[in-house]
Formats: sequence, C-alpha cells, structure tokens
Amino acid sequence: MPPNFSGLTMPWPRIVSAIFAIAFALGIIIVGGWYFTLGIGVIVFLGQLEYFRLVRAKGIEPAAKTTLVVSQLLLLTATMAAPLTDAMFPLAGALICFYLLFQPKMATIADISTSILGLFYGGYLPSYWIRLRVGFSPESGPVAMASNLPLMGYWPESWMEPKLFPAALTVTFLAFGCIWAADIGAYIMGKWLGKTILSLISPKKTVEGSFFGILGSIAVAEVGAWYLDWPYWQLTGLILGLLIGIVSLLGDLTESMMKRDAGVKDSGQLIPGHGGILDRTDSYVFTAPLVYYFVTLLLPWLR
Repeated sequence: MPPNFSGLTMPWPRIVSAIFAIAFALGIIIVGGWYFTLGIGVIVFLGQLEYFRLVRAKGIEPAAKTTLVVSQLLLLTATMAAPLTDAMFPLAGALICFYLLFQPKMATIADISTSILGLFYGGYLPSYWIRLRVGFSPESGPVAMASNLPLMGYWPESWMEPKLFPAALTVTFLAFGCIWAADIGAYIMGKWLGKTILSLISPKKTVEGSFFGILGSIAVAEVGAWYLDWPYWQLTGLILGLLIGIVSLLGDLTESMMKRDAGVKDSGQLIPGHGGILDRTDSYVFTAPLVYYFVTLLLPWLR
C-alpha cells in the first residue's frame, strides 16, 4: 500500500507564520550583535508574559514585573560582559525574593518558586543564545565578535565562502538547523508513520516521529561538523546532533507539561496556526547552554 501523505497538509496561516518566523530567525542570526539581543529580548519578554499567564491560571501570584525587568538585564549583561551573566543570575533571583518580601499579601512558596523558574526558564537559559552568537572562539572561549555594521552587527561580504563567517555565526546557525531538522523530521514522520504515543503529556507526539526527528538533528550536525572541520567530526557531529535532538524534544515536553497543568491547549494565540511564543520556542530553551558548553569546553579539549 502506498504511503498516505494526506495528513501532512498545513493550513495557510500556519505556513505563512512559519515563513515569517524563519525569516526573522535567519535575520537576527546573520546580523548578530545588538540586533540579535533585541530579537531575543522581544521573544523572552513575550514568552515570559505567556508563562506568567499560565502561572496565574493556577491561582499563583508571581513577581512578574520584577522578573521581566531582571531577565532583560541578564540579556544585556550577556551582550556586554558575558562572563558576568552567571554572577547576575543569583543577584537577579535575590532581587525577586526581596520584592516579594515587601508585598501587602505575604508571598507563598509557589509565588517565589514560579518567579525564580520564570527567571531561569525565560531569562537565564535564553541568555546562552546571546553568549553564543554575540561572540566566542572555539579555541579561547568568549571573545569580541567580528563586526562590520553598527551596534556590533555583521553582514557577510561574500555568501560563497561560509567558512570565512565568524564562528559565532556558523555554530549558532548549525544549532538552529539541528532544531529545525528535528522538528520537521518529527512532524513529517510522526504524521506518516507515528503509531506509538511517546508520552501522555503530549499525546500527539509519537516514538516513531521522535526517532526520526533525532535522526534529522544528527544528520544536520554531521554535515556541519564535517564542513567546519571539527576534530573527530563523525563523533562530535553525532554527539551534538543526538544531544540537540533529545534535549529539544524534552524542552517541548516540558512546556506541554506546564500547559497541561494550567489546563490550556496553547500558551497563547500570538502566532496564527502555531499558538504562542512558548509553543514555538520551547525546543530552544534547554539547548542553548548545551550548545554553548559543547563548543566552548568539549571542542577545545578535543583539539
């Protein structure tokens, strides 16, 4: 029996939204600098608004405004002085707790914990994308990024020689490519072959789709590792692709778990056909520090 692809059709709003989202992502990745920080900052702000709506649906009163502000400060720190971002995180958490101390209504453990989770999940972890794209060297760690535009921006002088692009650009693009391959592979193969439910948290996800999604991530990582001349490229590409494929899936399930607990289908309705910002960025949250430390710790050690 020939395969049935009828279930793979997508509504036009979803297609158009995906095109705009990809164009936006490619734009800020390529240009980098403060443009990338601004793009990530907008995504973080909108994503945290959705997160706090989920929290309030449970009757919890987090320190939303304070968390929104200190999260943006984390992103600014990651851009201007990346090594200080880790020091800023506990200070930002302390500010949130101090704010809750002086509220008319005594804060609960749930108020405090959801606020700190909002900072960690919605601010600190995304800051690793900025640390990665704003500039790093696989040999020596964070450095000033190559720039030929105002505000630390960059535009390739020649598109025919990608190997001459800054390492920050190529690695960030490779990481996003692995996530995209994992999402597309899981969606297409899950629709076509998926039969076994992966988790009750997200019944539409299947073991078969997840398997091919991880394979897609590995395939892109292998090609990238070979093209970028990574040491032991077969092994390093396999490891990176496997890690991104698995962790992006776990990030998706984590967001699904929060939505299920809040009793909603989507985190929001901002993106036609896709739901909210969290619905589209959940695969990226936990992968950011993983990719950063992979290229700043593991690759230099292998060289």
